[in-house]
Amino acid sequence: MIVFVFNSILLGVGLAMDAFSVSLANGLKEPQMRKVKMIKTAGVFGVFQTGMPLIGWLCVHTIASYFTAFQKAVPWIALILLGYIGGSMLKEGISGEVEEIDDTILDKKTLFIQGIATSIDALSVGFTIASYTWYSALISTVIIGVTTFVICMAGLKLGKIFGLKLADRATIFGGIILIFIGLEIFISNVFM
Repeated sequence: MIVFVFNSILLGVGLAMDAFSVSLANGLKEPQMRKVKMIKTAGVFGVFQTGMPLIGWLCVHTIASYFTAFQKAVPWIALILLGYIGGSMLKEGISGEVEEIDDTILDKKTLFIQGIATSIDALSVGFTIASYTWYSALISTVIIGVTTFVICMAGLKLGKIFGLKLADRATIFGGIILIFIGLEIFISNVFM
């Protein structure tokens, strides 16, 4: 049982690195983010990181042949989604049209896209836990989600700290981070 929990935490840490970086960028862009919004934001990443491996597990046990074909599109989807969001942030930061800081900077649509983009590669974790029973897969993915939540809260807090210090350059820096993450996911899955 201890090995099972430890392995699930390690999976969570590995899967949460993209979400951590995006959380860092979100904190940079919105250094005045309230605690409730931070919890909701980290919660979205945690839910996606819980759901995607579980969907992958379900795919292995139901439609595995279809999922294999879809897996090739994962790096492209992450690259396009994160490139779009990061490019928008870069454009906003370079043009000097940075919005006033308010509760609408990180809207629901953007957060949803970020959640998908950072967790879509987690579908393949369903293959690694394919031998688990339904109950074990559920427990493992919940541990992954909780781990992601904690890591994303840390990313948001760090981003807020540096966001206050970088103020005018935070949007540019956050955009660069998102584009880099998209490229990293793409390169590591297509060329490695």
